Amino acid sequence: MDLINKNIDEFKEKCSVFGVGFVPTTPDAAVLFIKKHVRRLGGEYICFSNVHTTVIAADVPVYRKMLNSAAFVFPDGAPVAAYMRKHGFEGARRVAGPDFMEKMFELTSDGSLSHFFFGSTEETLAGLKENLEKKYPGLDVRGYYSPPFGNVSDKEDEEMIRMLNESGADIIWVGLGAPKQEKWMARHKKRVKGLMMGVGAGFDFHGGVVKRAPVIMQKLGLEWFYRLLSDPRRLFLRYMTTNIRFIFYTLVGKK
Repeated sequence: MDLINKNIDEFKEKCSVFGVGFVPTTPDAAVLFIKKHVRRLGGEYICFSNVHTTVIAADVPVYRKMLNSAAFVFPDGAPVAAYMRKHGFEGARRVAGPDFMEKMFELTSDGSLSHFFFGSTEETLAGLKENLEKKYPGLDVRGYYSPPFGNVSDKEDEEMIRMLNESGADIIWVGLGAPKQEKWMARHKKRVKGLMMGVGAGFDFHGGVVKRAPVIMQKLGLEWFYRLLSDPRRLFLRYMTTNIRFIFYTLVGKK
């Protein structure tokens, strides 16, 4: 969908970071914009890309195409937003998926928009449901679903699509982890009626499974470091390789 030709004036401008087109915006502006246009964006998807996924996109054309096929890509990483500011987009700020979720929950706790949570594990979804019901009792949640971990048949896929569409949810929060969730959203573009948003670890944070970094570390752009200290065995190699490549690509001026 060509959003510009549909006369949506905001968010026209994009900043290319290693070939991925990011929207230079702020967290509040992003949430307000999406809330305003969510129904016009039905069938589309939104990505939140951090250093790790941006570097993967730079190296893997197929994944880069998945990101660029999204309605919008927001910079879910302080270094990505800093890169954008350095290249002339002074208003660019980090738009973290978990923060975006929380702001959207707050704005729609009156039931003005409906939500569906697709992804993660049954345990995480149970914690998420409990926390949302306590904090946002007026939130219109149409369902929670943890899909099979492996491949699904075409019939199973159609059944999941039907479930999502019959729920009537305006927003489909997708928590499958990158790059799986981007692949899933790209494949289901226009097949799922709601607006899909790939928020990965957002399910874990709001479900109480994983603790977020202290606010001061988030503001300093060090949330990645906090997560590394919390889970070094899983994240060390991933962060070190992609962070180093991000710095290298920045220094050599990779397009």
